[in-house]
Amino acid sequence: MVADGAMGTALYGRGIPFSRSFEELNLSNPELVKDIHRGYASAGAELHETNTFGANRIRLAPHGLDRLVSEINRAGVKIAREAVGGEKWLLGSVGPLGKILKPVGKIDPEEAREIFREQIAALVEGGVDLIILETFTDLREITQALLAAKDVDDVPVIAQMTFTEEGKSLMGDKPAEVVRKLRELGAEIVGANCSVGPQGIYEIMEIMAQADAGYLSAMPNAGMPKMIEGRYMYLSSPEYMAQYARRTVEIGVNIIGGCCGTTPEHIRQIRKMVWGKKPGERTKKGTSHFQFIESTEITAPPEEEKSVRESNFAVNLGKKFLVSVEIDPPRGVDPEKFIQGALYLKGKGVDAINVADSPLARARMSPLVLSHLISEETGIETIMHLSCRDRNILGLQAELMGAQALGIRNILAITGDPPKLGDHPTATGVFDIDSVGLVTLIRNLNNGVDLMGRPIKSRTGFSIGVGVNPTAIDLDYEMNKFARKVEAGAQFAFTQPLFDLKILEDFLKRAEKFEIPIFVGILPLRNFKHAEFMHNEIPEMFVPEHIRKMMFDAGENGPEVGVQIAQKFLLNAKDRVDGVYLMPPFNKFEMAGAVLKVLE
Repeated sequence: MVADGAMGTALYGRGIPFSRSFEELNLSNPELVKDIHRGYASAGAELHETNTFGANRIRLAPHGLDRLVSEINRAGVKIAREAVGGEKWLLGSVGPLGKILKPVGKIDPEEAREIFREQIAALVEGGVDLIILETFTDLREITQALLAAKDVDDVPVIAQMTFTEEGKSLMGDKPAEVVRKLRELGAEIVGANCSVGPQGIYEIMEIMAQADAGYLSAMPNAGMPKMIEGRYMYLSSPEYMAQYARRTVEIGVNIIGGCCGTTPEHIRQIRKMVWGKKPGERTKKGTSHFQFIESTEITAPPEEEKSVRESNFAVNLGKKFLVSVEIDPPRGVDPEKFIQGALYLKGKGVDAINVADSPLARARMSPLVLSHLISEETGIETIMHLSCRDRNILGLQAELMGAQALGIRNILAITGDPPKLGDHPTATGVFDIDSVGLVTLIRNLNNGVDLMGRPIKSRTGFSIGVGVNPTAIDLDYEMNKFARKVEAGAQFAFTQPLFDLKILEDFLKRAEKFEIPIFVGILPLRNFKHAEFMHNEIPEMFVPEHIRKMMFDAGENGPEVGVQIAQKFLLNAKDRVDGVYLMPPFNKFEMAGAVLKVLE
């Protein structure tokens, strides 16, 4: 049977930007959606997907549409049925949530199942014949979607995952594992879609066909996209896709369609090539270039084979009072001042330099680059901040691999300030995961496995730090998140800047059960204006009134008084914590050096 082609890229080709909810068009412009369905019907498609791929409450929420899940999905079914008639098969399209499941992400599996159930129920109420789960990258997530479909009405399901050019899903799931698992869960049809184009999907289907005797489906992209004159274009010709469709049928696949970039003409040529053909026998061994060891057993690299040296900072954690000073990377490309600042701080007895990651969402030099330059030029260890704001999971793993290769051994895992706070407020925050998920990722890499617990070729050797804010407005929530960070694998913590010893003492009592080294954050104030800004404009920052008055009274002597306040706080806190985390304002390294004189 022949399925239809792309909906999203077809709408994009009609001038609808990717920033808009394509699914909302079911309500605001049903004739546009209906016209695309008609095009595929005229091309000979027998199976038609509703325009509901992202019509779950998570994906609709950024557009303010999360309360319209039922309306949008039922409208999508109605539009498709009116466009193609009663003789065609309607597939209720369900895509992934766009958020990662715990323990790395924030979504509980049970919550994901309920979100999928809500969407699928609306599609079934609307009158679809089957549910198609498509473009999933995580076997755990598609499992929840499949269970949700069976919860609703035991509706028949096509379950498709997407794979990389390495022949695995983004989460490392292999085709044979996928088809076995989804079949066990009750999927009537299993397959692959999107991914790397006709050739890549063909080779994935070879593996699935050899592993399974049930019905299979394949819906590749029209090759890889290319930006041409400001628009994304897919360049695989209809004839090329049709040739691979024939080959795919010959190895035993039952349903052929298209994903991103496919047009009615692609579907027309595919139908001409495969119509009337029976799926081939599945006894022939394929020629796939993918080489897998088909085992679900997880075995990390032996410690003795992949040993990594701990940083001196990590070795001394909890054994001596350690000093770290933060440096904000330059806004330009010249790091010399910052390298010299690190050299100066090393001479003051500092154990490690914290290298921030574009704090307050203001663009600065890469912390990876500056961390490496400081270590190489000065010999002092660095603690590289790594933010979830600017990188998806692939980017975070790539950054960590690069840090390991460059000899950086200490990471501070942070969620990151939202872009709207910074100098590029229209920038998009990624936030695939938060700091808890990032700690989990780093811990996994240290254990020789990837995000999903699958073996990698070598271990990393990072010490894992996290932030915690004792002055948080909702301290119970903050402590709960701190507990989750520790449970995920955090090995030490830095507090936000503190000015009140009582707040520190109360926090330490609550944090005592976590049994990890804690560094108190200290920020020497420059003047009254600085104190007022910190207290009133930085989220959840608290500068006591008497401190602000002292800075007001200091006048032009603000920096000296700020240092004196920080020195006194450091002396009072020293015996209560495992180290100090100094944050000199505006990279005034000499202020950090002045504060540290009290430790001489």
